[in-house]
Amino acid sequence: QVDGGLGTISSRLTVQGPIKKEETSFLIAGRRSYADIFLPLAADENLHDNTLYFYDLNFKLNHILNENNRFYVSQYYGRDVIKIGGMNDDPFSMSWGNITTTVRWNHLFSDKLFSNFTFVRSGYDYKLGIEEANDNITSFMWRSNLGDNTLKADFGYYINPNNTVRFGANASYKSFEPGKVKGLSEESIFGEVDVPASNALSYSLYASNEQKIGEKLTLNYGLRYTLFQNIGKATVYNFDENYNTIDSTVYGNNEIFNSYDGFSPRISFKYQFNDKSSIKSSYSRTLQFIHLASNATVGTPLDIWLPSSPNIEPQRADQAAIGYFRNFLGNAIETSVEVYYKKMHNQIDFKDHAQIFLNPEIEGDMRFGEAEAYGAEFLVRKVKGKFTGWISYTLAHAERTFEEINDGEPYVSPFNRKHDISVILNYELNKRFSFGMNWVYASGKPVTFPTGRWEYGNMVAPVYSERNTYRMPDYHRLDLSITYDSKNKDNEDKRFYSSWNLSVYNVYDRHNAFSISFEDVQGSQYEREAIKTYLFGIIPSITYNFHFK
Repeated sequence: QVDGGLGTISSRLTVQGPIKKEETSFLIAGRRSYADIFLPLAADENLHDNTLYFYDLNFKLNHILNENNRFYVSQYYGRDVIKIGGMNDDPFSMSWGNITTTVRWNHLFSDKLFSNFTFVRSGYDYKLGIEEANDNITSFMWRSNLGDNTLKADFGYYINPNNTVRFGANASYKSFEPGKVKGLSEESIFGEVDVPASNALSYSLYASNEQKIGEKLTLNYGLRYTLFQNIGKATVYNFDENYNTIDSTVYGNNEIFNSYDGFSPRISFKYQFNDKSSIKSSYSRTLQFIHLASNATVGTPLDIWLPSSPNIEPQRADQAAIGYFRNFLGNAIETSVEVYYKKMHNQIDFKDHAQIFLNPEIEGDMRFGEAEAYGAEFLVRKVKGKFTGWISYTLAHAERTFEEINDGEPYVSPFNRKHDISVILNYELNKRFSFGMNWVYASGKPVTFPTGRWEYGNMVAPVYSERNTYRMPDYHRLDLSITYDSKNKDNEDKRFYSSWNLSVYNVYDRHNAFSISFEDVQGSQYEREAIKTYLFGIIPSITYNFHFK
């Protein structure tokens, strides 16, 4: 079977089928975008000579050895590439990507006990720099890598129709290379900076039970135990009570020098009033041993991830939620409302003017505190008929309290979006024509902006507002599409069918802010202006989809 699509923005192809009768099968899929073809049409002339694309590949192989044993192998590889700069500028480039390989063995011990044994190897890396400078002075390259190797054993045991037990264990080895930069020639102005690499081991045991009590009540409860260990080779910096560096400790290969552990309980229930309405509630505790280091106004692929260490305790969160679910018109319309509350401990943020990137002593710029988040989520979904789709709305609030940030006063979390709305609508005019609409809206993320400046001698420095008192502009856009299907689509005897899709991304050409920067006003010594950078305006596209078997 072959499925694919040829479009003006991207193309894709999937091929799947048997290798040996019904025992072995395969799937190969790939995608490639070429949005940079349209950059010469951008209103901003600085974008005309840039490159921007992504590609990914998937491979899967399934083999049925016998009725009790099945084997699966899969691999994914994907990469994004950006290159900025034309003939007169040094071409700055960056790329990032993931690669993962999974091998799984599914084994049935009996009619009641089954298992999955899995090995997963994954990696993420990014690099940026100027490789082909007009001169060798500015050439440099920055690289970073994350790696993970995990073994898992998962079991399911059906005790009786009212109890299903799941239990298992996993072990993983993780490697962190936060960043290394060096000049690419002897003339380069860039020296070599290497943020110390680190490694970690993680082990987990878990067990849970799904229990039915009568016809209406279902309980799901479980417990997970996790042990996290730092292992050499590693260099750990030691700090005093004011976060000044005292010295460092070097640990040798495979030397375990720090451990954290903890339990993560969870419980949920569902009470079915009738076939139309139910109530659900849950509580869970989670532990986080890997942490994001970023103070940017937007998430980027260049964010730094660090493990827990002697200087960074694991983050811990307790969350409770409850929701009411109700269907209408013979289950054609689904509605729900849910509320949640989350309390978080050992949260991480950075002191003012922290140096995030390529800082070997980055842990000294970190500060630790508490956070809480709460909100409500509403959903209306129509699942039957020619007209389908859903409308969802989330009202949320998240804030942090750190003794050493914002004078100890609470401030809004940088990830807080107060309002979030999605409207997804589809209409099937007939068997050949269908229409789609997608509208999204989200409040801008909180940010800290400069509000003034001070001068001392020949030095000028900005004065910033309190932490996260401003917001980026709100994000919203409208997408429309129309699809025309061939008459063969509903005929199972036909081996080939196709469709055409015409879509318009960002119909009303909203210039959503990707970032906000501040620059001096030309000709004025004391004035600065805010500059908005946005990525895309309105983008029409057409795609030809096909299916062959």
